[in-house]
Amino acid sequence: MKEEDDDFPDFRKTERLPIYKKGEEIYELVHQICELIPEDNEHLQFIKGQMLGDAAMLTAKVAGAEAGGLYDLKMENAAIIRKAARDLMVSNHSLEMFGFEEVAYFDMVRDLIEEYRLLFIDWVAGFDRWNYIVDRWGLFNPPGVGPFDKDPDDDIPFNPDDFLE
Repeated sequence: MKEEDDDFPDFRKTERLPIYKKGEEIYELVHQICELIPEDNEHLQFIKGQMLGDAAMLTAKVAGAEAGGLYDLKMENAAIIRKAARDLMVSNHSLEMFGFEEVAYFDMVRDLIEEYRLLFIDWVAGFDRWNYIVDRWGLFNPPGVGPFDKDPDDDIPFNPDDFLE
C-alpha cells in the first residue's frame, strides 16, 4: 500500500516538523487575539497586519528553507524567521501603546515563541554545512567559510556540451 505522503514527500515532511507545527500554533493564537482588535482603531489594525504577517512567516520560511537544500538559503530563511519572531515578541508593547484592552492574552504568544525558539535552535543545528555555495556577501556561509574563499565546486570539471549533444 502506497503511503499518501509518497506523492509530495518534501511538503508532507515539512508539515510534520515540530518547528512547523509550533509555527502553526503561534499563527492560530495570534489570529484569535487579532480577532479581538477593534475594527475602528486604525493604529491597531496596522499592528494586526504586521502581527499576522510575522506569525505567517514562521511557517512559510521553514517551508522555504526545507525546500532549498543549500546552507546559505536555509540560513537566510532562518534569519528572516528570527526577525519575524522577535518582532512578534515585542508586538504587545505596540498593542498596549494604542489601547488594546486584551493585551494580557499576548503573554501566551510570548510563551509559545519561547518554545519555538528552542525548536529553532535544534532545527538550525541540523542544517547540512557541507551542502553550500560560497555566499559572496559573507553573511550566510557555514562556519570556517569566508566570502573570498575558493568555491569547491570550481574544481568539478563540467562541460555543458557533454549534455547538449
